[in-house]
Amino acid sequence: MTKKELKEFLDAKVAQYNQPRFLESDPIQIPHRFDKKEDVEISGFLTATIAWGNRKSIINNAEKMMGLLGDSPYDFVMNHNESHLKALENFVHRTFNGTDLTYFVQSLKNIYSRHGGLEGVFTSHQSASNLQPTISKFKEIFFELPFEKRTTKHVSDPLKGSAAKRINMFLRWMVRAADTNVDFGLWKNISPSKLSCPLDVHSGNVARKLKLLKRKQNDAIALAELDKNLRKLDPLDPVKYDFALFGLGVFEKF
Repeated sequence: MTKKELKEFLDAKVAQYNQPRFLESDPIQIPHRFDKKEDVEISGFLTATIAWGNRKSIINNAEKMMGLLGDSPYDFVMNHNESHLKALENFVHRTFNGTDLTYFVQSLKNIYSRHGGLEGVFTSHQSASNLQPTISKFKEIFFELPFEKRTTKHVSDPLKGSAAKRINMFLRWMVRAADTNVDFGLWKNISPSKLSCPLDVHSGNVARKLKLLKRKQNDAIALAELDKNLRKLDPLDPVKYDFALFGLGVFEKF
């Protein structure tokens, strides 16, 4: 395929998959159940945090997590007490457990109380061209409170080699325009041009088949390579191609 043909092919796939029916089988349906900005942010961040493995299991466990937070995540984060936290102890999704969830709630309270919320952290620490250094700074702020070492693995650090798939996915949800009612477009002070593709097994395999990616590992170096190539196709909104790569990989077994 020529570059022009590749762009036309991928643009058509974006149009096919960047639609509300995408929500039916995707974890982004969880934050779509809320209206309040902070509820959307917190439910989105927590859902993205456990977004690995079987998508049905991710959605079911994200629903359980929201239930534990009284289906009012911002209110729970800001007003919880010790007995509320005790109710989180038995939560588990793969290696993310009640200890991790308890710390996440406490850290989110710190972030909303002292750092202007999730949007405040990512907006005030954004770098010029991409958000990977910003994610690293976010992790530093996220672990300001006393924590158990096991919990740190649930927030990726791109400056230590991670592709940070889940946080990049969360950022796509918050930043990309809501014109098709899939992403939210809540954070107006971060340009979609700075977003990076949530690189996973599916999007990585499709990207390699389309010659958008040569590197075999799905790590920070591969993400930089994929970002560079996607920005050639659309410098203003490169991460729209996540819908194409993911859709081709998951739904079409491309």
